[in-house]
Amino acid sequence: MHMTQAPARPKAARRRHDREIVMLAVPAFGALVAEPLFVMADSAIVGHLGTPQLAGLGVASALLVTSVSVFVFLAYATTAAVARRVGAGDLPAAIRQGMDGIWLALLLGAAVMALVLPTAPALVDLFGASETAAPYAVTYLRISSLGIPAMLIVLAATGVLRGLQNTRTPLYVAVAGFVANGILNVVLVYGAGLGVAGSAWGTVIAQCGMAAVYLAVVLRGARKHEASLRPDAAGIRASAQAGAPLLVRTLSLRAILMIATAVAARLGDSDIAAHQIILSLWSLLAFALDAIAIAGQAIIGRYLGAGDAQGARDACRRMVEWGMAVGVVLGVLVVLARPVFLPLFTSDSAVKEAALPALIIVALSQPICGIVFVLDGVLMGAGDGPYLAWAMLVTLAVFTPAALLVPILGGGLTALWATMTLMMAVRMLTLWLRSRSGRWVVTGAAR
Repeated sequence: MHMTQAPARPKAARRRHDREIVMLAVPAFGALVAEPLFVMADSAIVGHLGTPQLAGLGVASALLVTSVSVFVFLAYATTAAVARRVGAGDLPAAIRQGMDGIWLALLLGAAVMALVLPTAPALVDLFGASETAAPYAVTYLRISSLGIPAMLIVLAATGVLRGLQNTRTPLYVAVAGFVANGILNVVLVYGAGLGVAGSAWGTVIAQCGMAAVYLAVVLRGARKHEASLRPDAAGIRASAQAGAPLLVRTLSLRAILMIATAVAARLGDSDIAAHQIILSLWSLLAFALDAIAIAGQAIIGRYLGAGDAQGARDACRRMVEWGMAVGVVLGVLVVLARPVFLPLFTSDSAVKEAALPALIIVALSQPICGIVFVLDGVLMGAGDGPYLAWAMLVTLAVFTPAALLVPILGGGLTALWATMTLMMAVRMLTLWLRSRSGRWVVTGAAR
């Protein structure tokens, strides 16, 4: 009897992991995709006002997205810390930890807003906006900066709910925010005749509404579990310390993408145009893989908090299998969709010619990307931020000379995307070595 039942246990465990991954990853994917739709909706509405207005929006939104996205560690670090305490069975401490992250988000948001408001014209000028587009960019950036504290609160509160193993509420809030943003934009831009300023105000109101909903959900949980809501200096400082290595990781990744774009610009107009198209696809594919990584953060944090080291290892192994499988599927889809995908963005045969072989490289790299995203999420869930920062700095050090050699050696866009694949391979190696070492497996309510 015992021998016939033994093989069933690993199968049952795999099915349990699969259910958990799907339950967390699918809503997370929806929420991730909803966020960039904000900018797309704004662009579609403002685009009908004129080219200078759209150009101004493009510069301002790029600045805004950059100033907010570097603080994505607010979501990542909070998810891991809250999930650990959930695993340990201490929900009041989990919510208290989440509140520390939200207070940190509010402080950082206020600081960034105070910096952006007076320096908006200089920032727009630094990004090289034309004389006709610059006034619109400054207007949009100044008004939108008022929503930065709300945007960062949304990041931190999303991390709290993910840590509580809840990715559905962030999906509902993201979808509602997207719909509200679209309606407000139409009403304020055209109905009230506010133009670009109306679009900015619509986004600010939608972001503040999202932050208010998140805070209401977290406050309800705090009251239910009698968790303190007051700012705690030691807790806020601990949240900042946990987030600092993830900030280094994010900035290093941003630097890699900026270097790749700068190199593509040197290759010529057709190459930089093709690069932007491929980068937009690469980012979209990343959302699918990042959804599994988010599930990894929440699941691994919970297992480690519960003191279940073996459960954490098993979940890691299963998620890596998921990452590889999803990567293979995405790679096949990229190859099959190439003839349909490229004409959506360009009719220029030179741009298509530059993009086609580079897209093959992107397709082949997807299984590697799948492993990277999953292991990244696993180590974040384990609170292994310092290692992630070090690994990304090593990756940046390898990628930079390789990318800069592309134009010197006469390589084209395909060679540049080969160096991007090299970058992902280096990340995979560093993350795989860490996962194999087992040093990330630190159990307990706090790392």
